[in-house]
Amino acid sequence: MYFISLINSMRAKARINKGFTLIELLVVIAIIGILAGIVLVSLNNARESARDTKRISDMRSAALALELYYAENAEYVAAAASTTCENFSAAGGLNTELGETFDDPSTGANYMYGVDDSTDPQDYVILATLEGTPDILDSANDADGTVLGCTCDDPDYCLQP
Repeated sequence: MYFISLINSMRAKARINKGFTLIELLVVIAIIGILAGIVLVSLNNARESARDTKRISDMRSAALALELYYAENAEYVAAAASTTCENFSAAGGLNTELGETFDDPSTGANYMYGVDDSTDPQDYVILATLEGTPDILDSANDADGTVLGCTCDDPDYCLQP
C-alpha cells in the first residue's frame, strides 16, 4: 500500500512540474540573443567587404571603358578642368561618354576621376573610398598621395592605367 501511495504522489508531482522555469527560459533567451548579435556583426562585415569588392570591380570596369574610349578617340575623356579630381558625371559627362553609370553601392555618389589633359593626356586616375581597410590598399595597384588632383590617401583607393 505504501508503494502505491508513493507512486501516486510521484505522478502528481510529475504533472505539476511539466513546464520550464522562468530562469530556464531567461537563460535560453539570453543565449539566443548573444548568438543573434554575433551573426549580425559577422553579416555587417561581410556586407562591407562585398560593397568594397563591388567598388573595385566598378573601377576596373570604368578603366576598361576608358581604354575602349581611348582606342576609339585617341584620348581619354576630358575633365572639366585639367588635373582636378571631379565626379564622373562632372568630368565631361564621363558617365554619358562611357555609356554606363558608375556609382558607389552604398551612397549612390559618383566615383571620382582625374586626368591631365594638357601635360600627359595618356594618364588618368579613378578614385573610390572604401569602407574597410582591405589588403588591396597595401597593394601596388593602389596609388597613394596626390595623383592628378585626386587625394589618394587611405581609405581612398586610386586606380591608374
